Amino acid sequence: MKLSYDVRTFKTEVYKGKRTTSYRVRWSVAGVRFKETFATKKLAESFLAKLTTAAREGTAFDVASGLPLPMAKDLHRRSWYRHACEYVDLKWPRISPGHRRGISETLTQATFALLTTDRGRPADAAIRVALHSWAFSRANRGGLDIADADPPAGIAPVIRWLESNTADLSEFADSAVVRRVLNQLALRQDGKATSASTIARRRATFHGALQYGVELKYFVVNPMESISWAAPRQDDEVDRRVLANPTQIKSLLGAVRTIYPSLEAFYGGMYYAAMRPAEVRHLARHHLHLPDDESEWGELLLDGSTQQTGQAWSDTGAVREDRPLKHRSERSTRAVPIYPEYCALLRRHLELFGTGPDGRLFVTRTGPFGHVVPLVEYSNPVHPNTSTRFWDKARKKALSEEQYASPLARRPYDLRHAGVSLWLNAGVPATQVAEWAGHSVKVLLQVYAGCIDGQDEAARRRIAAALAGDAA
Repeated sequence: MKLSYDVRTFKTEVYKGKRTTSYRVRWSVAGVRFKETFATKKLAESFLAKLTTAAREGTAFDVASGLPLPMAKDLHRRSWYRHACEYVDLKWPRISPGHRRGISETLTQATFALLTTDRGRPADAAIRVALHSWAFSRANRGGLDIADADPPAGIAPVIRWLESNTADLSEFADSAVVRRVLNQLALRQDGKATSASTIARRRATFHGALQYGVELKYFVVNPMESISWAAPRQDDEVDRRVLANPTQIKSLLGAVRTIYPSLEAFYGGMYYAAMRPAEVRHLARHHLHLPDDESEWGELLLDGSTQQTGQAWSDTGAVREDRPLKHRSERSTRAVPIYPEYCALLRRHLELFGTGPDGRLFVTRTGPFGHVVPLVEYSNPVHPNTSTRFWDKARKKALSEEQYASPLARRPYDLRHAGVSLWLNAGVPATQVAEWAGHSVKVLLQVYAGCIDGQDEAARRRIAAALAGDAA
């Protein structure tokens, strides 16, 4: 904000129209002329008196608005609620549905630390619904800017309360306010500490929202830059206890075959090809290269993933969306070799269950044991809830009570962890594993560092052989 003490006032102009008379106050700041029109003489005189008093008392004037500094600050007030809504609208067109949902969750959690009063405060659950399901979802606002959208009747009172009772951006000059928000972001909804990776993601979102304030000139620098806040140590390493060995994996897949056989190859893809669940849901017949010789390796050429997004976060109103491979461009592909045993599993799947009408392998099915009887006109990709539910049943059937109660292969995603760990422990170079799994080498080694086992002796032999060669 550019300030000046060079202020001059001029005689008020009176304009007499056919129906009404108006009064125009005129003044200048640093040579820039301003004017303000009022309907009555008293209002004009009152406003001019404020300008004159401020100038006589040595109050600085804002050159942009022409107003004394206190009045200029009031003019530039901006509530956290309004700012957060506009930040959502800024980011919305260029990010994925999952990212949109993550931003909404973060801003909702932050808002609870920025409420200015308890008077008339709605219940926390009502506030969370109003923010997460409407204010921070441009899709649920009908694609309208927050200023143009009318909230549904059920949440309208909550929205009106929030509009008037969140902190002004000027309050972020107090480091205690920023620290209070960061502490709130470190908690789950139940008040317990959340994971370090979640905190890091939320912190980055909050930083981005404040940086938007810098762009709009509400902050000179990002308020987060001026405080020291120690986030919990981020531990992304895979818990070794979740890793099932090949014998256990075969037992689990065998259990799936008896419970819901059309999902056996689905889970197998996460283990044998280290695919993410969304990548398996996207898998279609044209992605497979299955050799005629059953003893040879095959190959998958992956080109995308199918994300379960929810209507509130998509542009089309669909509950799912086909996306590029994670952290890849629209046209990127990833080739993954597949072991002959998984080739056989895929052949059996195609023979018994075929594909959906769009060629997709793993779709919702009707009839006993997940068969399609008959294949419906359009079969949706397998829902994440379905894959999670039947995996739990397979664990209960294949594992002992002690193993079932343990973290061993508790989630379908743990199959991917087991597959990647197997490759690394087999001595496959990290660069190759990273390429097949769709990781960067840095992330691969960071996540799976604790799962690499039994390679010390092999490494010593290689070093000894190299040294012996030099000595010769």
